[in-house]
Amino acid sequence: MTKSDPNRVLRRLPLVVGGLGATLLLINRLLTPEITNSQARGDVLGVILSAVLILTGLIWQQVQPRSPDAVELIGEEGFELAADLPEAVKTELAWASHLLLTNTVTRSLVVYYQGKVLLRRGILAPKAEVTPGPIVKMVLEKQKPIYLVALNVYPGRIEFDYLPENTQGVICQPIGEQGLLILGANAPRSYTKQDENWVAGIADKLAVTLQSINSKP
Repeated sequence: MTKSDPNRVLRRLPLVVGGLGATLLLINRLLTPEITNSQARGDVLGVILSAVLILTGLIWQQVQPRSPDAVELIGEEGFELAADLPEAVKTELAWASHLLLTNTVTRSLVVYYQGKVLLRRGILAPKAEVTPGPIVKMVLEKQKPIYLVALNVYPGRIEFDYLPENTQGVICQPIGEQGLLILGANAPRSYTKQDENWVAGIADKLAVTLQSINSKP
């Protein structure tokens, strides 16, 4: 279900007030049998104020950014960790996922490492297994993140069937050379450059933690 733009009423308010004022001035003029000088001056002032309000409303419609349309992701909220992980890694993954869910537009996330799903959190799809498709393979191969700003326009979206079916935007962020942090948002074009930098920093931190586990005898 699409959420309405929270600034829509504010942007339209000058248009509504200006139009209402102009209409009331016209009705008052038509119903007044004899116009006095003071009323004429008042009408002129009212027309100017109404015109300014209408012009302001038109400008606001064009220059004020609209918030991306957000949806309620389809799925059940959950938190799943691989059972065989060391407690230190579980704590690290829980901390990182909590930060992403509370400080970015992320609503669903998956940590995929060495061919295994280590974590799923947020709104979860029925399918838990990650089958790497062309986009995921490209990220792993080139070691560069990919941000799909509006998932529904990409033919490759079918490979993200382990995210809620109405996910609007996806970030695939490498975790070292062997894993991925896959984030799903509930609105298109909703991650900022600062969000992307934040995601990259957390992925780097997870890479250090997971590599240190693998290096232990």
